Amino acid sequence: MNSVERHPDKELYRQLRALPWEQLWRGEAARFNQASPQERSKRVAVIRAVGVVFGESGAVAEKEEVRRWLLALLQDPCEKARRYAMAALPKIGAGPAEEAALISVLRATSSAREKKFLGQTLEKIGGTAALEIMGQGNAGFLQSGSGVSPLRQDNEQSRDGSATLGIMGQKILARFARGQKPSAIRPESILSNFAGVRLHLRGRRGLEGMVREEVEASARRGGKFRVMESGRGLVGITPVAPFSLADIYAFRCFGSAGFVLGTVPHSTEPERLQALAAVIASDFTRRILRTFTEGTARYRLNFVSRGHQRSAVRMLAARVYDLCPELLNDGSEVTWTVDIHPAGRGPCVELRPNMTPDPRFYYRKDDVPAASHPPLAACMARLAGRVEHEIVWDPFCGSGLELIESALLGGLQSIYGTDLSADALAIARANFAAAKIEPVPLNFFCRDFRDYARCEGLGPNSVTLIITNPPMGKRVVMADLPRMMEDLFRVAAQALKPGGRLVLANPLRMENPHPLLQLQSRQAVDFGGFDCRMEKYVKLAR
Repeated sequence: MNSVERHPDKELYRQLRALPWEQLWRGEAARFNQASPQERSKRVAVIRAVGVVFGESGAVAEKEEVRRWLLALLQDPCEKARRYAMAALPKIGAGPAEEAALISVLRATSSAREKKFLGQTLEKIGGTAALEIMGQGNAGFLQSGSGVSPLRQDNEQSRDGSATLGIMGQKILARFARGQKPSAIRPESILSNFAGVRLHLRGRRGLEGMVREEVEASARRGGKFRVMESGRGLVGITPVAPFSLADIYAFRCFGSAGFVLGTVPHSTEPERLQALAAVIASDFTRRILRTFTEGTARYRLNFVSRGHQRSAVRMLAARVYDLCPELLNDGSEVTWTVDIHPAGRGPCVELRPNMTPDPRFYYRKDDVPAASHPPLAACMARLAGRVEHEIVWDPFCGSGLELIESALLGGLQSIYGTDLSADALAIARANFAAAKIEPVPLNFFCRDFRDYARCEGLGPNSVTLIITNPPMGKRVVMADLPRMMEDLFRVAAQALKPGGRLVLANPLRMENPHPLLQLQSRQAVDFGGFDCRMEKYVKLAR
């Protein structure tokens, strides 16, 4: 049996979806209206296509006609047609009239499947009327068949004085909260009660040592954090003084930071979800959210490495809301993410602030294909170290991240960047301007790095640091990557002053490429599906 035979609705929808709006509405929808009940049942994909295509290209003048058509279909004898109409209504723009019609269908139906689809639609368009019905204890919204927990009927009141609403109520309340006052992270707010707080700084595998060293260097200067543990792709830290999120984001080498809420032992699925809910809705979680959130605390759930897990997300979100109604699960513009990481002892639950854009890399106004990951650029600059009167060159400067991170450490005398792309150099200049670094002479040349001697200021024994993340041949095709890397080492041995350093990401296993370059350190780093070696060389005196 082929895919068309197995999924006739999908194939018909695909065909209808490609039609111009007028042909779909005046032709196919009219044909659907005149068809027999049996034929209408086979062509319900017309309803879905109308909703989608109208949202993209339908005439505003026809909206009322389409709306009336969909509302009438909510009373269609065919349950499938009703479900398709429910799904189409939000796509044309729905309001109180559509909400009232959906609630009317809800009151009349006894089908768990239909209630599930009604609930999903009301999550998108429901307002005060839906909340009022749910507040009266109408369990029809949240039958177990919808994949979420039932609404309680025992008049138990939640902590804010309203009845427990479950997942649908959360979606509606979250939408209200977004409209009234968008939530925001407060990076400068201070957490005074820091006892028992642990954080995981996560990043690319292989960079744990750089993250750890950065935290430990700060601790030696009287910083607010101490390293507690290191693992695959993470460093665990704990505060020793009141701190803010800005204090955490003063570190540049990690990828993301999450407050450790707890670890849940392995158990059956219902027990695991209940234990996860208890961890997420804990007093500790609320303390973190209240300290660092302006507005309503809205979050999304993320089962790391397990895909979407939609059913588990819905069930877990409902249980969290049962325990703590002030936490609203949402999918749009959230300020926090609850990450559930697989671990040997059981899932580790972390609360991660959505600091987007990342305040550390405020200068990143634009980018180029195959550009460096900003924390990687920061790690490379840290590996290179800070030297006064530094003359630094990036032979493949791209958007300039390695050069900017080097400049942020201070001590630079002059900066050089070469690249074959004029567009990349323009982006690098724009990023440097946004970085607002203390004025340092910038010199950019649209030229092959092998012709460096033709760039004013560059030549043999002219630079103290070469720092670069060259093309790896993954996203930017390289005709002869080994030859290019050999040339890079040769040029570095020529251009560096004695004692100068070469810091690079090396995708190849090349040993002792040049006798004047002495390897100082080498670390395999995950570059997103393949390992690359971050290396540091020092040029020897002859």
